[in-house]
This record gives sequence, structure tokens and C-alpha cells, in this order.
Amino acid sequence: MNSKFYFFVLLFVSHFFYAQVTQTVKGKIADRVTGIGLPGAIVQLKSATHTIVTIADNNGFYKLLEVPVGRQSFLFSYTGYKPTPVNDVIVTSGKEAVLNIDLEESTISMDEVVIKAASDTDVVNTMQVSNMKSFSIEETERYAGSRQDPARMAQNFAGIQGTNDSRNDIVIRGNSPAGLLWRLDDIDIPNPNHFAVAGSAGGPQSLINNKYLSNSEFYTGAFPANYGNAMGGVFDLKMRNGNNEKHERTFQLGVLGTELALEGPLSRKSGASYLITYRYSTLALFGSVNFKLGTSAIPKYQDIGVRLNFPTKKAGVFSFSSIGGLSSIDIILSDVHERPKELYGDQNRDQYFSTNMGVGILSNVYAFNSRTVMKTSVAFSIQDISSKHNLIIRDKNFIPNDSLPPILSYNFSEKKSTLAWFIKTKINSKNSLKAGFFVNRFNVNFYDNAKVSSLYDTVALTILNTPYKNRENIITNFYLVQPYLTYVHKFNEKLSLNAGVFSQLLTLNNKFVVEPRASLRYQLKPKQVLSLSYGLHSQMQSTYLYFAIPDTLVRNGVLTPNTTRELDNVNMDFSKTQHAVLGYDFFVSKHFKVKTEVYYQYLWNVPVYAVPSSVSTLNRGATFTRFYPIYSMVNTGTGENYGVEVTFEKLFHKHYFFMLNGSLFESKYVASNGKKANTDFNGNYIVNFLAGLEYAVGKSKKNSINFGTKITYAGGKRYSPANLAASNAVMDVVAQDDKVNTLQFAPYNRVDLRITYKINGKKTGVEIALDLVNILSAKNVLALSYSPDPANRNADPLVKNYQLGFLPLFYVKVDF
Repeated sequence: MNSKFYFFVLLFVSHFFYAQVTQTVKGKIADRVTGIGLPGAIVQLKSATHTIVTIADNNGFYKLLEVPVGRQSFLFSYTGYKPTPVNDVIVTSGKEAVLNIDLEESTISMDEVVIKAASDTDVVNTMQVSNMKSFSIEETERYAGSRQDPARMAQNFAGIQGTNDSRNDIVIRGNSPAGLLWRLDDIDIPNPNHFAVAGSAGGPQSLINNKYLSNSEFYTGAFPANYGNAMGGVFDLKMRNGNNEKHERTFQLGVLGTELALEGPLSRKSGASYLITYRYSTLALFGSVNFKLGTSAIPKYQDIGVRLNFPTKKAGVFSFSSIGGLSSIDIILSDVHERPKELYGDQNRDQYFSTNMGVGILSNVYAFNSRTVMKTSVAFSIQDISSKHNLIIRDKNFIPNDSLPPILSYNFSEKKSTLAWFIKTKINSKNSLKAGFFVNRFNVNFYDNAKVSSLYDTVALTILNTPYKNRENIITNFYLVQPYLTYVHKFNEKLSLNAGVFSQLLTLNNKFVVEPRASLRYQLKPKQVLSLSYGLHSQMQSTYLYFAIPDTLVRNGVLTPNTTRELDNVNMDFSKTQHAVLGYDFFVSKHFKVKTEVYYQYLWNVPVYAVPSSVSTLNRGATFTRFYPIYSMVNTGTGENYGVEVTFEKLFHKHYFFMLNGSLFESKYVASNGKKANTDFNGNYIVNFLAGLEYAVGKSKKNSINFGTKITYAGGKRYSPANLAASNAVMDVVAQDDKVNTLQFAPYNRVDLRITYKINGKKTGVEIALDLVNILSAKNVLALSYSPDPANRNADPLVKNYQLGFLPLFYVKVDF
């Protein structure tokens, strides 16, 4: 794609039509607790030039016709419920806008209420509860540098570190990204990222496609009792239903993927609908080797999303949700005759890596009456990870040996079947209950064979004849059972309580835990809210760690070589944490708000080595290297995270928005050596500034041009002085155990710019976007890597590995 392509696209599409362009806005208005539609609810479009009002039908569905394209504001109201304003909805010509809104019942009883369209109610966003951020599809595209990725979008929020250009790991308040729970349509799912590594929750490329997402929620700790098996946070994703009245299509061509999305009615009579998305790696499609995303290899990936919805008259609503993806990459360094500059994988081997992930969810939602709803789901997920490595032996001129002895071969296959059920009931306007459970059956098939070679192993035949060390070899199954109960009580219009209990039983080793949760929300004044949240949370270990075979057994302080390759970590307990958060929200004006949170988190029962060591699982989950214990592990490690977060946000109004947030924090841990140290994620501070401008252009002002920027400045990544002798022995970076994370790289800084042009024809919408990531080409250090010089094997083998430099990304999207 070149500048001529953009010119002709703009010239062709900009002259479609000059008349006023409108679109339909529709959706469902429902009770926030039960999800049951509210018949007779009022929907009002409020703008400077238009006022359109409609009333929802008997099932809570509504439709507003001839809404002008552009940013619009709406007000939703219903007798006995709090009015809910929704701002800055982008209405385009290419697709109907769908707004599904949940209203909260008021605790004030009214003898008589006149239903009418409100004309004097401020259209402002409602405040979020403590620790939770609700986000829309538009937000995954609004922020510069987010790459249409929900995980990278979340990195813009206060308390979240986004200082690794090569991965989208979500580091919440100093917690390992492995402490994040991914959930889709009320089912816990495996890591939804391409090229995912065992024990991680992120990756370089998201498998999630924002085109099938509905409004979703992101929790940063002390989350309510319907979530569990996580210590850092929760990403709760919702899939939207396809348009049940009109067939719509989207095609997108961009650097990160070529996509097609289809949706429409399966039956207009019953309201059944479909939604299907498919994406394929553009770089693989065109075989490009000139555009590098941190590697010279071509990443190959594809993913799909499916949502089918079947309403019935008597049996409730049936739905099927599914996402899946395939990915592979071959990083061939044996044909490189100079030090490689790879961000992914090791520098001294050829690597063949592939991952597959998929989940399917069949659900039924049944309403017993207007106050009680039951949901039953059956789900199946699978995640496969496999890799093969061949060692590269080079001479003093960096020329590789023709023989490439294999040194690693592994395959992890984890399947999970889930039965999920809950029932929720609204007793009255002040009290509601939700009770449910998850029953998860894990089927695992893991094997891992590796050879350990040193810097001085230079004879290929010797390495070839060296036997493999078996680090994992297991086929088994077990259950994770998770019942829970939540209770919400509204004392009055200002004060409410959300309390509950979550519990977990792991049949693999019969470990059991009970976790109380509670949060209070108090509205001091109409524009001020105070909140306090507390939660005890636990998390099982990464599945493969239970079956990882240590080299040395530790029994009562006695070390014994594990010659029989015994499993010695199966009895590891849940890791646990207590998290308390105090929050204060203040709307300074109609379009400007301030949010502050202070938190403290104590972690214990963390797996560490049974011998004095700095190793802790709190430092794992943010690299492409899997952690394999060489000693028996015990649950005696601890940690603590504490800090303060402040966000200043100007909501979109009069053509612009901005958000400035900052975090000051500490993240420490204590392993089996008894020394308090910085975690890998203790950057100490992070500041984000995001802003955007939008202007209507064209003869009828139906098109728009948008400019956005993001500036990030954060503490540099922690690292340790290296033990060179130990590093040479295993050809990897090994830290000095008594000086772990005592050093810190220079501060991370990055400036991104986003330019978007949107064109609205009568039936077609076009969006052209250009993301300029790291426009100043800042050289941020990612880590130290092991890359010895074959000409001088006694020289320092460690080199600084820099992150991505300037990265231009673009896409063209057509809705029709």
C-alpha cells in the first residue's frame, strides 16, 4: 500500500453522496439485575438539532429511526428506575448502531409517576464502581497505539503497566500478568492470544477480535464473588448478538490482519441471528519480509469468532459463542551471519513454535418471572502449545555449523470441559441474590524433553548423542469445583453493599479454600462517590507446574538427585492474596471527572524453592520463556503491592477528549532466601497522557477526521547482575541470587500518534486509520539476552535487547 492508494480511496469514497445521511439505532433496555426487558421504557436522542423519542416494546426492544450519523447522545428512562445517559455513541452509515442498556431500579417508592421524555436531565456518563472499568468497542480503537486490541487498550488505565512493546501482558498493580483471569460470556477461558506460552496470560498478538465484542468489563483487583482463580484482575468479555433484522458485512485490510465479518438474521420471525468474523495474518498472506514486528520471521496466524442466538417463546434464549485461533512461526537464525536482533525467543537456536486455542460455549437463559433468571452453560476449550529447537554452533566468524543438533521438543495439550450454572433473583428494589457454580474437568497431556548445553559445547555430534532430560511427561485429568454466592443490598439511594463468598476445590491434590468478598459504595453528593472494597482471592498454579519434574528433590532440607524423575510439585497449594482498595470519584463538571484509588495487597502461599533462593512464581508470566523448577517447590513465599492511582479525564465534548493518569507503587516479594526484593514488575511509577480531536468535514459534515496521541513515561524494567559462570553453563541469563532486581534500566518512554478518517455514504461506511507507534523512535531496553561472541568466548555474552522502534500500522475498514 502506498500514498497513491490512499489518495484514490479518499477521492472515490468522499463523493458518494451529499444528502443528509442517517442510520437506525436499536437495542434492548433491561433490568440491571435480571437482564429481563423493560416494556415501555423511553429512549430519547438528544442533540442540538434533533430530538427523537421512542418507547420499548413488550420485551424491552426499541428502535430509533433516522438518527443522523456522527457522535450522538441518548437518554434511557423507565418508571421506578434511575435514568441512564449514554454519551458519544458513534453512529455510522455502514452498520446499524446497537445499544443494549441495563437500568438500575431506584429504592425510592413513588406513589405516582408520570412517564415522559426528560428534557432537563444531564446527559453525562455514570460513575464506575471501585476497581472496575467498563469499556466499549470504540475505546479499543480510540486510543493511539492500542492496535484494536482490548488488552493493549487496558494498558492505558491507571495502575496498568504497558511497557513491553512486544507483548500485550496486563501487569496490574505489580502483579504477574499470569494472575489475570480471562472470561468470555460467563465462562473462564484459556489465554486468548496467538503465540501464547504456558504459564502466561498475554502474547504478541491478540486472538480477540473487537468486531464481535459488546460492552465488557475490566477489574483491577478486589473483584466480586462471582469471579475466582485469579489474584491480579479479571477481563470479562461479552460477545454481542448479530443484527436480527438486516444482513451487514465488514471488510478490513491492515498490517496486523485481513478480516471479514458477517452478521444478520437467521429468522426474522423468531429473532434468531448470526455473527461470524475471520482474520488472517496479512504478513503471511502477502509473504512480506520487509515489515518486521520484532522478528525477521513471518508470523502466521488466523482466528475466528462465532455468535449464534436463538430466542424461543417458552424455553428461554439459546446461544452459542465460540472463538479460536491457530498460529505458528519459524525463527531461523542459522542463516544469519551477524548477531540477531530478535525480540522473541533465544538467540542461539532455530525455533519452530506453534499454538492453537479454541473455546465453544452453549448457553440457555431462562426467566421464571420478571424477577428471577437462570443461566446454564456447557463449554469446552482446548489449548495446544508445541515447539522444537535446534542449537546453532558458530565458528569465530559467526558462520554456523552445518549440523544443527535438536535440543528441545515439547508439546502441551490442555482440554477443559465446563458446566456453569447460576440463578439470580431480585427480591425487591433493595435486595438481590446470585448463586452459582463452575465444575471444570481438566484433561492434560504434557511432555517436555530438553538438553542442557554450555557455551563450551562446540561439537555437534557430542550434543546429538547427549540424552534428553525429561522435564514433563503426564497424561491425567482432575477437577476444579467453584461454588459462589453474592448478595447486593441497597440501604438507600446513596449507600449499597455487595458481599459474597467464592470457594474452590482442586481434586488433583484436594486443596480447598473459601474466599469472602465485600464492597461498599456511598454517594456523598450527586457528583461524588466513595467506595471501599476488600477481597480474599486465590489461584491455582499454572497447570504444567504441578507436573514439572525437578532435578533435585528436597526432603526436610536434604537434597537428593531426582534420578527416578519423580513428580514432587503436585501438592502445591493455591496462592492467596488479600486486596483492599479505597476509591473516590468526583465529577468536577459535566464533562470532567477525577478518580483516585489507594490500595494495599498482601500475597502469601506463593510457590518458591525448598532451598534458599530468590526464585518466586510472582516473577513469572511475562516472557516467552517457560519457568521450570530445578528444586522441589513449597508454598512459603510472600509479597506485597501498594500504591496510589489518580486519573483526570475530560469526556468527549466539543470535539476533544483527554485522559491523564499516574500511578506511584511498590511491588516487593520474599522468597525462600528470606530477603525482600523488587519484583520483576516494580517500575515504581507510570504516567499516561491520551488525547484526541475530532472534526466533522465534507460538504454536509457527515464525514470526520480524528487525531489522537498517547504519551507514556514509566520506570524502567528491573533486572539483575548476571552470574556469568552459571549463564555460560546453561547458555541463558542466570541472575546473581543475592542481587535479584537490584538494577533498573532507563525510564521507558513512548509517543504514539493516530490519524483516522471516516466517510459515511448512504449505505457504506469507510474508515482509514494510521497508527504511528513510537514516532520518536525511543530506544527502550527490554531485557538482557544471552548472545556470546564465537570469536571470543571469554567476552561478556550479555547484550541489551531493545524494544520495537518506530512502527507504522494502518488499516482500511469498509462497512456495508
